[in-house]
Amino acid sequence: MFIPATYALAVFLCVITMLCWGSWANTQKLASKTWAFPLFYWDYVIGIVLLSLVFGLTLGSTGEFGRGFLDDLGQGSEATYWSAFLGGVVFNIANLLIVAAISVAGMAVAFPVGIGIALVLGVVVNYVANPIGDPLLLFLGVGLVVVAIVLDALIYKRLPNQKSASVVKGLLLSVAGGVLMGFFFRFVAASVSTDFVHPEAGLFTPYSAVFVFSLGIFLSNFLWNSWFMYRPIDGAKATYKDYFKLGTPKLHLIGILGGIIWGIGMSLSMIASEKAGFAISYGLGQGATMVAAAWGVFVWKEFKEAHKGTNSLIGLMFLLFIAGLVLIVYSRLH
Repeated sequence: MFIPATYALAVFLCVITMLCWGSWANTQKLASKTWAFPLFYWDYVIGIVLLSLVFGLTLGSTGEFGRGFLDDLGQGSEATYWSAFLGGVVFNIANLLIVAAISVAGMAVAFPVGIGIALVLGVVVNYVANPIGDPLLLFLGVGLVVVAIVLDALIYKRLPNQKSASVVKGLLLSVAGGVLMGFFFRFVAASVSTDFVHPEAGLFTPYSAVFVFSLGIFLSNFLWNSWFMYRPIDGAKATYKDYFKLGTPKLHLIGILGGIIWGIGMSLSMIASEKAGFAISYGLGQGATMVAAAWGVFVWKEFKEAHKGTNSLIGLMFLLFIAGLVLIVYSRLH
């Protein structure tokens, strides 16, 4: 199977993860306004499953090192399967809760709380389990990224016509989603051997772990996403009939593309974890918030009507973000 040979290559893969995780939501923007998010989300989940399977049968089944994808799936222990699968279940509800928080209270509430908690908690949990990297530099870098996320939220708050209703509900949803998002990666990481060249018996390689993780997302979607379809926190309900009646081939392909983009990011993050460590690979990936902000600034022009002085805050936000990433990367070299 393909395994990055150096830390530099692992960091490069983590940067691609960050770009993917910060870019997949553009596909939702491209979907029709009549296409409810829960319906889009079904195609998104299908895209994740397809990508993980393709990666497993290609990158995960070639090369002279490690264990082949199908052989790896065949030797995994029951505990390993459950850990990776549970990671998918937890990620799915966390992702939906944060999206719900954004719909109820807006980006200014959901992002600093939800993603901030997920970033800090995720790095702490994964570092405790697999302590790779200088902790001072690592957590200082994480702190700078969190400050950048808070600035991102303040910038969104400066936009006109931002939602101000149901802030308490939005906070509760954000906290719940952020806590769950901080733990999902650890469940998947716990199923993966820390030695990819000679993987431990009973544990997975990254390719198998991500595939089982994607199955956890897909199967739990019948519970979690069905709830949000028929009992939406905000907006009108959607039905499975709508999915088949309103969905066009183009809409379905856009959603699947979104899942493929996110799935590439998840796969590369796990592939990079042997050389980078789980805490660093997760921390770099969660910098995706700033990538999403860059799309908003330079492509979607979301801040063109913001108040005076917003451009200075945007510049400071990206500066803190870059400084945080440099410290996170350097923590492994120290």
